[in-house]
This record gives sequence, C-alpha cells and structure tokens, in this order.
Amino acid sequence: MTKESADSYSHVLKYTGIFGGVQGLNILVSLVRNKLIAEILGPGGMGLASLFNSTVNFISQATNLGISFSAVKHVSELFDRGDKAAISRFVMVVRAWSLLTALLGMMVCIVAGPFLSGFTFSWGDHSLHFILLAPAVGLIAITGGETAILKGARQLRSLAVVQIYSVLAALFVSVPVYYVFNQSGIVPVIVLMALASMLLTIRHSYRLYPLRLRGADGLLGQGMGMVRLGLAFVVAGVMGSGAEMLIRTFLNKASDLDVVGLYNAGFMLTVTYAGMVFSAMETDYFPRLSAVGSDVAKANLTVNRQIEVSMLIVSPMLAVLIVTLPVLIPLLFSSRFLPVVGMAQVAVFSMYLKAVSLPVSYITLARGDSVGYMVLEAVYDVVLVALIVVGYRHWGLFGTGAALSLSYLADLLVVGAYVYVRYHYRVSMPVVAYAAVQLSLGLAVYVVTLTAGPLVYWTLGPLLCLVSLLVSLHILHRKTSLWASLTGKLKKKFHRHA
Repeated sequence: MTKESADSYSHVLKYTGIFGGVQGLNILVSLVRNKLIAEILGPGGMGLASLFNSTVNFISQATNLGISFSAVKHVSELFDRGDKAAISRFVMVVRAWSLLTALLGMMVCIVAGPFLSGFTFSWGDHSLHFILLAPAVGLIAITGGETAILKGARQLRSLAVVQIYSVLAALFVSVPVYYVFNQSGIVPVIVLMALASMLLTIRHSYRLYPLRLRGADGLLGQGMGMVRLGLAFVVAGVMGSGAEMLIRTFLNKASDLDVVGLYNAGFMLTVTYAGMVFSAMETDYFPRLSAVGSDVAKANLTVNRQIEVSMLIVSPMLAVLIVTLPVLIPLLFSSRFLPVVGMAQVAVFSMYLKAVSLPVSYITLARGDSVGYMVLEAVYDVVLVALIVVGYRHWGLFGTGAALSLSYLADLLVVGAYVYVRYHYRVSMPVVAYAAVQLSLGLAVYVVTLTAGPLVYWTLGPLLCLVSLLVSLHILHRKTSLWASLTGKLKKKFHRHA
C-alpha cells in the first residue's frame, strides 16, 4: 500500500474517531438521563414524550425552509472569500429568515393543534398540549439558523461545546421536572430543552457575529437563493420525520403508549446511539466527496474507503451490543423495558447495512442531485412505514426490529442501483470482503443469543465479539500509519521523562 493510500485511510479513521468521540460523550450523558427518566416515567411516559417530540420535529422540518442546511453553503462560500462585510450582511439574512420560519412554525403548531390531537391519539383531547409546544418549534428554528452560521464559519469547537452543554442542560432540567410533575412535565421539558439549546447556541454565534438590527431592509429578498436550495431538503426532512410520527401514531393506536415507549427505547439504542460513528459523515466525508466533483474514479475510491473504515469501526461495537442488550436494557432503562430485547437485537443489523448505504447515498448530495435524493428518501420512508405496520401486526415488537433492518436492506439495494446506473459507482472487492466477514460474525453472534444456554452464551458470544475486533484491528493496522505515529509519540514521551 502506498503512503498516499495509507494517509487517506488514516485521515478517514482520525476524523471518524474524533467526531464519533464527541457524540460518544453526548450519548453517555444521554444514557444517564434516559435511565433516570425511564425509572420515573416508565414505558408509557416515554412513549408519550416520544409522540410529542416526533410531532415537534415534523412541524419543524415542514416549516424551517431548509435554512439549517442551505445557509451553511452560502456562509461557507463567503467565509472562504474572507469578505467580512458580505458575511455580516448574510448573517443578518439568515437570522431574518430564521425568525420568519420560527413564527410560521409556531402558527402552524397552534392552528393544527386540534387536528394533531385527533390524528395522534385515540383517547382524550390533547389540543392544548400541542398548542403549548409551539414555542419549542420557534426556538428550534432560531437554533437551526445560528447553528448553520457556526458551521459555515468552521466553528467546529463551538459546535462541539454547544452539543455537550445542551445534553448536560437536558439532564439537569428534565430529571427534576419529571421527578416533581411526572408525565405533566413532558411539555414543559420539551420547551425548556429547546430554550436551553437556543441560548447556548446564540451565546457562541452572537459572540462571533453580534446581533445587528440596523440596515435590515431587503433582507428576505436576498435570501431567496438560500431558500430555494433548502426546499429540497425540507421535503426530504418532512418525509423522514413524518414517517417517524406515523410509525409512533400507528403503534399508539394499534396498541398503547407502553408499546410506543418500548419501540422508542429499542430505536434509541440501535439506530440513534449505535449510529454515533456515522457522525463524521456530514462534517468530514461529505466535503471530501464533494471536492472530487465528477471524477468517477476518485469518487469511487473516496466512497469505498469511507465504507471500509465505517464497517471496520462499527462492526465490533454492534457485535458487543447484540450480546449485551439483555443486560444493557434494564441497566440503561429499567426491567420494565426487557420486552424490547428481541426487537433491539434484530434491529442492530440495520446499522451494519447503514455502514454501507450511508456513504453511497451521499453521492447524490455531492453531485447536487436534489431530485434523486428526494425520490430515494421517499422510497425508503414508504418502505419503512409499510414494513413496520406489517411487522408489528404479524410479529409484534420483534417485527418492528426486523422491519428496521429490512428497510435498510431495501434502501441499500435501491440507492446502490441508482448510483450504479447514474454515477457509475462500483463497489470495491475489499468492501465486499470486509462486509461479508463482519456481517457473518454478527449473524453468528445473533444465532448464539437465540439458541445457546447461559454458559455457552457468555463464552461463545464474547469470543465472537473478540474475533470481530481482532479482524478490524488487523486490517486497520495493515492499512494505516496511525499505529506507527502513536508508537512514535509514546517513545518520545518515554525518552522525555527518562
């Protein structure tokens, strides 16, 4: 392997680890918070909170005009030019549009309250709850605009700090409120968490670009290009959050809030938390893929190396997760959540598939193919909802976990076929080999959890996890220069202190 190739692998591994590490810290705090909330609210309370949160996210996605995404590109371009006057002016444009979308989102939430109550719940009138959630929608819109400003200005450290303190604020706000008010505190907590996140974000963005009110005339007109770019992602976001809202509404009406809470716990552990390694995609991988433009060979190389590193890093973690879920779920939530173990274990395979499908799906974004991106997202969302409905009706919670994995398999096949035909993407043999080995080990671990007694379970299961880890370490050691670099640093420190 050439030095250039080794350095490429090292770069991907380094930034995947850095951004995954930040998410890991956030997730650790979130796990503590969820444990305490699960003990206080139980599955039913967490199910209710999940319904309200998914509705807030849906309205936010439907009314934010894509500002949180599209503004990043415009701010980034001005930042690279070094035109301070232009960037200060455009920051005012972003803030004006963010305020407009905040007011729009709040109005929609208030007006749609009675409809949302009837659609989401089969019992009681919850219109007032949805009306009281309107401030959260507005606060999220403003936070999205300010976050876009920080991203465009490359303030990655500030973004990491905001994330960490937002999670800590959520812990120290939500737990006391839930302890005192139980389920009655769900709506106040959602609003307070949105407020805390906004205040922490504007603390950094206002310090970078102070708030200016003078010269605000004509701002909305200057932002039309940004809004047009963001509309495609509004549609995709609405479909995604709408699918999640539909799923939770279906489970609530087909069963009860306990089932919604159980499904949400399983979803959090597998799709949300286990997917932390993919957090480097938007921050580091997407700009690199965009930079190669229409060069097919370079694009294929970039995509395949990202898949290889993602698969090698995430697979041992997923194998361990499958084995330890019967212990983790009562530890991280409570014993009342044990019925979700089977669902979560089979849903873990969705993350194996995501390690392959996500880097591939970014090809459409990197090429500016917004229509293709929207169509592919729509296909995935329709398949996901349909499989969840069928899976739950026939096999209960286990069926929802199987549906999650099958939906990611369908997404991989559809996206793979699309980019194969349109952008000439070709999967490399190392990707096929690594995926085959690691997925086989994951399936073996899963079979052990289904068939083995306690002694074999806790002997063979961890042994297979160790094999998965050793395979990944061996390949990464062979393909990167990080090990030599790390050894060199340790030797220098040793000689310095000797």
